[in-house]
Amino acid sequence: MRRLKISWQSELLAPGFFLLLALLGVDVSFGVYQSHGYLQQLTCILLAGYLVCLLLKKFGRLKWLVVAFLVVGIIDVAFHNHKAHFALSENVVIKIYPDQVKVDDDWLSGVGNVKAGQILVSGTVTKQQVRQLNQGQPVYLSNLVGDVKPIEPATNYGQFDSRQYYAGKNIWQQIKFKSCQMQIGAGRWGDYFHYLRFKLQSYFKKMPRILGFFSSELILGENPNQDNQQILDNYRDLGVIHILSISGLHVGIYALVISTLCYYLKFTEEETFGCCLLVLVAGVFLSSGQAGFVRASLTYLLGKIFDFKNWQIKHFDLLGLTCLVHLLLNPRLMMGVGAILTYILALGLEMTNKMTSLKQSVLLNLLLTPLLLVYFFQFNLLTVIFNLLIVPYFNWVVMPLTFINLVVFSWHPYLSKIFANILNYGEQIIGKLSATKIGLLTFGKINWWQCLFLLILTAALLININEDGQIVKLSRNLTVGLGTTYLLLLLMIHFPLTGQVTFIDVGQGDSILITTPLWRRVYMIDVGGKLNFGDKKLTPQVNKITIPLLKAEGISQIDGLFVSHQDADHVGDLGPLLEQVKVKKLYMAQGLINNPSFQKRINGRITKGQIVQLLAGMTVRGPVTFHIVYPFKPGLGTNDDSLSLTFTLAHKSWLFTGDLGQAGEQEIMARYGIHADYFKLGHHGSRTASNPEFLQKLHPAMVFISAGRNNRFGHPHPETLATLQAQHIPWASTQDCGMITWTYGITKPKLTRFITVNNK
Repeated sequence: MRRLKISWQSELLAPGFFLLLALLGVDVSFGVYQSHGYLQQLTCILLAGYLVCLLLKKFGRLKWLVVAFLVVGIIDVAFHNHKAHFALSENVVIKIYPDQVKVDDDWLSGVGNVKAGQILVSGTVTKQQVRQLNQGQPVYLSNLVGDVKPIEPATNYGQFDSRQYYAGKNIWQQIKFKSCQMQIGAGRWGDYFHYLRFKLQSYFKKMPRILGFFSSELILGENPNQDNQQILDNYRDLGVIHILSISGLHVGIYALVISTLCYYLKFTEEETFGCCLLVLVAGVFLSSGQAGFVRASLTYLLGKIFDFKNWQIKHFDLLGLTCLVHLLLNPRLMMGVGAILTYILALGLEMTNKMTSLKQSVLLNLLLTPLLLVYFFQFNLLTVIFNLLIVPYFNWVVMPLTFINLVVFSWHPYLSKIFANILNYGEQIIGKLSATKIGLLTFGKINWWQCLFLLILTAALLININEDGQIVKLSRNLTVGLGTTYLLLLLMIHFPLTGQVTFIDVGQGDSILITTPLWRRVYMIDVGGKLNFGDKKLTPQVNKITIPLLKAEGISQIDGLFVSHQDADHVGDLGPLLEQVKVKKLYMAQGLINNPSFQKRINGRITKGQIVQLLAGMTVRGPVTFHIVYPFKPGLGTNDDSLSLTFTLAHKSWLFTGDLGQAGEQEIMARYGIHADYFKLGHHGSRTASNPEFLQKLHPAMVFISAGRNNRFGHPHPETLATLQAQHIPWASTQDCGMITWTYGITKPKLTRFITVNNK
């Protein structure tokens, strides 16, 4: 019997078994939850078949365990695969934990809990309701008046996909309520951790901002304030954002501190393990189950169990077992970017653990690069150097001061001010270093199969490099192949075979991107934007939509930016765009520069030599020649002064008129009598523009409408759509299609819609 037991253990713990099983689990997770289209599904099926064959060949005596794993996996996926749907009715009650929502002025947003699961909640709350939330106890929302809708997907290329993100948490719907009743509920023992998180959030808010930020990031895994976004951007641009994630380092610190205390208290090893278990479970909850912290905690706990049993397991198999347990707890795990990065990084650490720190750092960054290009579209060529500079500062200055401040802040607040001054000084240096953009390469977005190919090549390279980091013959070939692949992808993105005219979905507003093929030149017409109400600072739309789109296409410079007029929905985000993207020339109608409101948008962000003022009859020459057809005299940038222009690409003419009214359209037609194949409908499809006679004379093959979903103006107006139907003019709107792109070049011009919200 003992011999059978030893044989079973040796088979089960044979090197590679749990790692292969984990790879199979990850592949199944991707296949079920993230594969779109037959090609991705086929790839997942083929990879799963290969892994199963490999497992059966190498570990044939454990085939029953492989089959059992597949059965359990299928059952687990089926159990977690239901989509929680919520319908609003009189009897519906939503349970809110104050630590899961935020209140900005009188606006509440966050996650609510219903019988079916969870739902995103947002709406206006009264001052009395805010006071109820501030007590930290769970509250119940009832008598809700509002709308329940599916979470909207990304509607632009490169945009963060909220639907995908929340699907990973099994949240599918959102409710925006206009009014509700709120009642404090009786706390249960399971609510204590929510109360503790809320108290910690409140405690961190009282600290100096920089200390509150680091405390929230390192303990709760969240950014408490949008004002701190610049710090995150600085770390991301330098390629050191990973040090802000709660992961193995923090688990190691917690385990070390607890073990040291238990040692002096004469605890046994088992008692010490129990204490660590309690602390790590609490840490998992406090960090809202952040993947990196859960992975590191599971690895530590499983490793200790194996030590107690005297079972020998390879580190990469321990990582594989950790991943399997994690996937059983959350089959949608790999829908999160953080989970993918933490497991890839942990695997890379195991593959390079016998190399020098410098070589290990280089190879780890090489392993992460394909994922960075899929999700963030850029990487820093000098990341290794920045890690050597910033990681010691973070480990020996930021973390000690942050954790010491947790204790001393309530006793000696003046010490916190000293700590904050030190950290502010350090962050200023990092900010200045980031502002240089040194080493930062806007590569562009690669697709899933390119990422997979690069990961396989990189993994093969790591496997074939000697433990001392020496590159053998096969590794040289892999290195050449990897470098060649990156070069080809870079050339494909930065020297595209096609150009485009893209109507960016910026909601209620205008923003059009125009590029040329091969030696790409980039132009834009307007940038979109929203009005800010009062002193409330909102994250510019351009940061969430246009900047990611430009980065995804590998664009870091705009050759010419045309602004039609001064309305916020056309130029509201001009300032933030100028701060982040180099613009060679800024074109505008003559007189707009004298508008005080517009001057505030560009002051200190662009030089006089970059500004070009235009009037009808003038021409902007280049790879694309723009003919100005309005205004005929200087103005102050009102709708009636909208800069209007026409250009031709691939023998197709385009006309853009901003928010110009019908009178201006008639002037254009009377002076030029132009024809356009494609026309951006005036003033978002308002009845004030696009006169029927003007459209008839213009005779476009198609028109485009840039308007927000459910906008308060009702654009496009029914009268305008009726005119289009009467004249048999087809149309496409960003509110229905998301981003709309017309491409031209080596192939026949083609029109593509990013999504389909409504079918018309």
